Amino acid sequence: MTISALTQVIGSGDWWSKTINYEIVGNEFWRYGLVLLVILVVMSAGRIAQFFINSYCARRDKKGKAAVITLFLRCLYKPISVAFFAIGLSICKAALVFSEEGISPKIGEHWTKIAQAVGAIAIAYAIYRLVDIVEYYMVRLTSKTKTKLDDMLVPVIRKSLRTTIAIIAALWIVDGILDYNIRAILLSAGVGGIAVALAAKDTIANFFGSITIFADRPFQIDDLVKIEGHLGTVEDVGFRSSRIKTLEGHLVAVPNSVIANSVVENVGKRPYIRRTSNLTITYDSASKKTKKAVEIIKEILAEVPQINTDPEKPPRVYFSDFNDWSLNIYMSYWVKPPDYWLYHEVNERVNLEIMKRFEAQKIEFAFPSQTLYLKKE
Repeated sequence: MTISALTQVIGSGDWWSKTINYEIVGNEFWRYGLVLLVILVVMSAGRIAQFFINSYCARRDKKGKAAVITLFLRCLYKPISVAFFAIGLSICKAALVFSEEGISPKIGEHWTKIAQAVGAIAIAYAIYRLVDIVEYYMVRLTSKTKTKLDDMLVPVIRKSLRTTIAIIAALWIVDGILDYNIRAILLSAGVGGIAVALAAKDTIANFFGSITIFADRPFQIDDLVKIEGHLGTVEDVGFRSSRIKTLEGHLVAVPNSVIANSVVENVGKRPYIRRTSNLTITYDSASKKTKKAVEIIKEILAEVPQINTDPEKPPRVYFSDFNDWSLNIYMSYWVKPPDYWLYHEVNERVNLEIMKRFEAQKIEFAFPSQTLYLKKE
């Protein structure tokens, strides 16, 4: 076509008609343009819907309205864009022609299944997010109870629900929508399943260990425990392990199967913290100063309000033994409440006061020593 002829075609407007009606794989060019337009529209609609949901929830938060409705809308914030995309895929299929000469009808069948699968993913995603509402009500219920065991159970139930939803959704999409024979796949994977089960035996043991923890209740969240040599507070209990924050600040994950088969020392459940100590003074103290030392220690312990003075567990101070190099004074008392750092503060106060009063009475502490006597011939 010459330049003059092309100019005539463009001027007459026939070029536009020929362009939009130009066929690619059995479909006019305008149909592909319509598909692109639909995709852009549905993606924009999803973004707009998310914007309105976010704005509406922000206004409700400022007004202090019901948190459940706000939480429900926020659960739909992300799934709604996936739902719009599924609707867009269905509309795009209607805009195209599927025939033997063009796009294969089998592609159209797969297109429908993919659109349905995306829609199913949107529904499953929304249900997955709606577990937050169940968690919200569970937290409200557990906050009314005195025990903290319920607080440990909430995250486990949340994870269980979400895992169950994900598995059911995957089976529904693969078997019900994509028409894959999931039963045959599972049967053919029998040998592999045995291998997986053997490899996952520790995971299964840890899962049943978590059930044992909830049933037996050896500890609760924030309890100070000692497990397998690790002393610290319980941060979280999961399916596989329980996390303990040690006094050094380290976060230790102990497998639940190990906890179920170990001795758990719940330090946080003790009503008191006991201190037992032996104070040694020199033999030069003699009976008078030794008796005075016992009286001084008893007076100091009686003056500290955090030291338990109940008749069942009073402070104990005795001149208990003659050591090789010292006179031994046995001291024992219980600190309440059972706060670990308060316990050290009380011990420091008692130690400093004993040193101060012993110095005033010229009572000397003993340390390991030997005296050698040489006999002259």
